[in-house]
Formats: sequence, structure tokens, C-alpha cells
Amino acid sequence: MANGPETMGGASQPRRGGPTRASKPAPARVYPEPVDRLIAELARLPGIGRRAAERLALHILKQAPEEALGLARAINDVKTAIHHCTICYNLADTDRCAICAAEERDAGVVLVVEQPRDLISLEQTGAFKGVYHVLLGRLSPLDGVGPGEITAADLVARVADPAKNTRGVAVREVVLGLNPTIEGDGTSLYLTQEIRHAAPDVRVTRLARGLASGSTLEFANKAVLSDAIVERRPVQ
Repeated sequence: MANGPETMGGASQPRRGGPTRASKPAPARVYPEPVDRLIAELARLPGIGRRAAERLALHILKQAPEEALGLARAINDVKTAIHHCTICYNLADTDRCAICAAEERDAGVVLVVEQPRDLISLEQTGAFKGVYHVLLGRLSPLDGVGPGEITAADLVARVADPAKNTRGVAVREVVLGLNPTIEGDGTSLYLTQEIRHAAPDVRVTRLARGLASGSTLEFANKAVLSDAIVERRPVQ
């Protein structure tokens, strides 16, 4: 009997260990390498997926050179010229931000927020006439964020020593404007204890709960934020 594939019921059976199907060749690159890099960088932005990044990249390619390079210069300037205010840690292009430098602001009332975007949301209401302190985060032990990773010590120093506050004004009130979340409430409790220990005479309040629990200041409308500022309550 000739050596050939074994049969069963007349059907040929392939030998084990025979040749495998050839793998598909890698697809050809659709965009030139610089465009691919631009798309990849744009896709890393929050809320931007691959398709949106492609549309943005192609739009930039269609722009006049001076417009596209203007965007590049703006990004470069943001990374090289913007830093944190030396007093409140808001975004600034000089030692002090515009709010700390404004003579008409009441430097004796300090509203504490987590991030610069929260400050911007509150400032757009026009209801607050004091100054701010940006923590640049909130306490979150599970994520390894402790008091040393936020600007809590700088806030307490401002409250305890008028020389470290805006225009050397003594702080009369600290308004806790942290997001109404578990981490935000925990941070508020920690700050309250630290402030009362360093400066017992300073009043500590928090924004009224016109803000829905679990939400963030960034997405609250102006009416809700304005009511929250006006109806703030002492911390018990």
C-alpha cells in the first residue's frame, strides 16, 4: 500500500505537523510617520479617541502654516511660561496670579479648591470677592496621595502668618470649596483640624450643599455655584 494520507470514509485527513497557513502580511502604513505621531499625541488628550485625533490632525494639515505654527507656539508658551502662583497656587505667568494681585479682592477670606479649573468655575459666578487657595489635589490614601502631595501646609502657613498671605492681610475666614465626594470631605476634615490647631480664631466654613453629592465643581452650572457660595455654613 502506497504511503499517503490516511483516509476514513473516503475523505483525506491532513497529517499532523504539516505546513501551517501563512500569516497575513502587516498592513501598509496609511499616514506618513509625522502624521502618525501627531495623531498618537492628540489621541492621548482627555476625551479624544483615535478617530477624533485623525480629524484634528487632518485639520491641522489643512491649516495655513502660520495658523498651525501659532498653535504649536501657544502649546510651547503654556509649558514654558505658566507656573503656579507663589501664594495661592493658581495658574499664573508672573509670581502672583491676577486674583492675588487685585487690590479690590478681600484677602481676609480664602476659598480653598482642589484644582485651578474649580477656581475658574467659581470665579465665573461673580459671587465671590475674596481670594483662593488651590490644593492641586485632594487626600486619597488608596492612591498614595497624602498631605505632602497637596499644598495643605502652605494653606495652614497662610492662615497662621499674615506675612504669607496676599498683601500681608490676616485671614479671617477659610471657605472649604472641595468637591462633595468622600475624598473631598476627608480632605476638608483634615484641613479643618489643621487650621483650628494653627489659628483657633479663624472661622472655617464650607460651601452650602447646593452641589449634588458625588458631582464636581467643573460641571455645576453658575446658579448652583452662586447659591453654594452665598449659603455657605460653618463646619461643625
